[in-house]
Amino acid sequence: MIRRVIAPIVEWSRAHAVLVVVAALVLAIASGFYAASRITVDTDLDKLISPHLPWRELAQEMDKAFPQKVDLLVIVIDGTTPDQTEDAAVALAAKLRSEPTIFRDVRLPDLDKFFRRNGLLFLPTTQVQDYANQMIAAQPFLGSLAADPSLRGVFGIVDLMAQAVQQGAVQPRDVSAALHGIERAVESTLAGKYAPLSWQTMLSNTAPAPDDLRRIVLTQAALDYKSLTPGEDAIGAVRNAAAELGLTPDRGVHVRITGSVALDDEQLATLAKGAGFSTVLSLGLLCLWLLLALRSLRIFAAIIITLTVGLLVTTAFAVLAIGPFNPISVAFAVLFVGISVDLGIQFSVRYRDERYRVGDLTEALMRTARGIGRAMAVAALAAGVGFFSFVPTDYSGVSELGWIAGVGMIIALVLNLTLLPALIALMRPRGEPRPVGFAWAGAADRLLLRRRSTVLIGAAVVAVICLAAVPRIRFDFNPLDLQNQQSESVATLNDLMSDPMNTPYTIDILTPSPAAAAVLAKRLDALPEVDQTISISSFVPDDQDAKLAILNDARTLLAPTLSPATIKPPPTAAESFDAIRTTDAELKKIINRYAGAERVSGALDKLLAKGTRDLPLLKANLSDEIPNRLQDVRLALDAQKVTLDDIPPAVKRDWVTADGRALVEVYPKGDPRDNAVLRRFVKAVRAIAPDATGSPVTIQESARTVTRAFVTAGIIAVAAIALLLFVVLRRVRDVVVVLVPLLLAGLLTLATTAAFSLPLNYANIIALPLLLGIGVSFDIYFVMRWRAGSSDLLQSSTARAILFSALTTGTAFGSLALSNHPGTASMGALLTISLGYTLLCTFVVLPALLGPPPAQPD
Repeated sequence: MIRRVIAPIVEWSRAHAVLVVVAALVLAIASGFYAASRITVDTDLDKLISPHLPWRELAQEMDKAFPQKVDLLVIVIDGTTPDQTEDAAVALAAKLRSEPTIFRDVRLPDLDKFFRRNGLLFLPTTQVQDYANQMIAAQPFLGSLAADPSLRGVFGIVDLMAQAVQQGAVQPRDVSAALHGIERAVESTLAGKYAPLSWQTMLSNTAPAPDDLRRIVLTQAALDYKSLTPGEDAIGAVRNAAAELGLTPDRGVHVRITGSVALDDEQLATLAKGAGFSTVLSLGLLCLWLLLALRSLRIFAAIIITLTVGLLVTTAFAVLAIGPFNPISVAFAVLFVGISVDLGIQFSVRYRDERYRVGDLTEALMRTARGIGRAMAVAALAAGVGFFSFVPTDYSGVSELGWIAGVGMIIALVLNLTLLPALIALMRPRGEPRPVGFAWAGAADRLLLRRRSTVLIGAAVVAVICLAAVPRIRFDFNPLDLQNQQSESVATLNDLMSDPMNTPYTIDILTPSPAAAAVLAKRLDALPEVDQTISISSFVPDDQDAKLAILNDARTLLAPTLSPATIKPPPTAAESFDAIRTTDAELKKIINRYAGAERVSGALDKLLAKGTRDLPLLKANLSDEIPNRLQDVRLALDAQKVTLDDIPPAVKRDWVTADGRALVEVYPKGDPRDNAVLRRFVKAVRAIAPDATGSPVTIQESARTVTRAFVTAGIIAVAAIALLLFVVLRRVRDVVVVLVPLLLAGLLTLATTAAFSLPLNYANIIALPLLLGIGVSFDIYFVMRWRAGSSDLLQSSTARAILFSALTTGTAFGSLALSNHPGTASMGALLTISLGYTLLCTFVVLPALLGPPPAQPD
């Protein structure tokens, strides 16, 4: 029946070639204009999975409860001193708050006034006592700095130190750290470098911890999902602000950006990066394979025109029926090119073969339609069914791809049976002077027939070996592993995760009240898979009375020192210069008692020799931040008892909703980047709190959703293709013969991933159903030719068409393997591997399965 329909269509298209071509060109132009005026891309990766799944609804409920935690741009600031880092974070946050159209929210979690005042209460009591002792010991310094927070005051203190050493009141070791800090600041000034002295380190006389040298600014950016990089404006604003404020590596400050917005932007940008080169290379190779397959520029032009028209029409359909493309559905173009070119090659190579046999163009086209048209229709429909099998899944991104690619297969088939023969009729390519197939492959045909049993036994052994390897297949559904590990956002996030407190892999649980949150947190803390929990109750410190008593005693002693009755006015440059000269003279007097004084004095001599020119930079390095550090000490000593009611709204809103529900945040024990650790963590927490959500739950559930989608698609595709083949072929044996090589190719592909430690992931798992949709066409072409009585499959024009079709499709897939995006590259690599195995099984296993052709009726 199919043959009876196709042959008249091809003949009508040939007879009305001008009409067909003009209609196709009008359709292409209309489609192009429509698509160009309405095409959009929605780069919101959250929309790639159905929002109606239970775990997605829980995540959406959490986002609604705490909207300020959604779409975060995380700015990580590293400095050389605690003072510099803190001041840089405060300055950058203030600058970003001045751009409300770009940043809806800007927060400094560590530097909220609540924590600056009460932060010591969260430390062990012994550390609070140590801090109080250090401040009391530094009282002379604090008093001098509070009364004169300037260069004059700083060098006045150094002067007093030198006098105390000279008089024997203190030992050189007691002032060595302070003098060394002054020396470094002066040397940096002489070198023209901004390197401020850390007064926090100086006053505490302790080396800063790594946490002290890092601050985090959380921003919520306004995003444009119509752009390839929705957060581009916000990221650019952060970089510009950092540059304007001098927060640069040469000034000792490193500003890096991560968070969900930056990760998604860099992922999408990485996909686009290098796409131009890979596309040009792919198109160049595609044209080369077409020319080698066709040996005719006119037929080559006809296929390219047919391909272009089909691509435009399919794009217009997608824009009209589906709407915005998503980051997955845009891949329809690669799939369409592969299948459409395959159909074009099959038709054109068969036409060349028939043209060689009969000479007449019209007769050759009719013989082509009768000989290959049915196989093309079945192949296109089978591929379409493979793509349509994605539609009923919850993986929305691939579901939309299935719709577009499935309809694209029908469009490609129609055009290759109408427009392509019409173009060939109009272009009238020259006749064929020699056979089109591979005459040299005759020996292989005969060998496969003689050694059928050996080939089939070998294939069975290979299949068993591959099945044994299947349990070793590794699934990696950590989305971070699909991104460029060298990109700033990923490298920064990995750096942050070296501190368990900064991991993004936390589980979030919404409870009815703060009291319920505290009870749940206690139960979760008992789990071996849980490192710790945080809830609103975590912001009420333990043992407050003892700590407050220590701080109250210190405040009583230091309050008059920190708040002097009078503060000297800022000195003039001459006064600062005189203070430096006086200090230098005092330092020279103690050189014989403290060798370090000679280095400090030598640095001051160089500074004095240059006059007052370097005083502004010296002021920035030594004294500009003294008022801020004194205020930090005042606030720390003024800590107040904290209850739940005392927690400020800016902190509370991250843990308690307006209607009183409370959040529990659960941290994993072990490395959460290990999939096994993450699975155990999620399972343990959900056993107690089934409504848990957060990135670990999302990762695990996304993996299940994606895996289930592809298993579902695979089952539907196999069943539907088998049914289609049975309807067309009417023989169960022939259906089995078509599917067996594909299943073997699939096993070989899976075994290769296991053998070479190539894990399956969100991106490359698409290769398996696509293998079925695309590979089935190769087998169909051979089976249909065999049923027509051909025994020379490998030397036939069909083999030539299949080979060059595989090369063109492989080129399209191979271009994906060149992507800078690891996920896309892995998808391209696995598609190419699976296509190679499909071709191998089609050329070796399928002829052995088929055996001698059936007898043809006279």
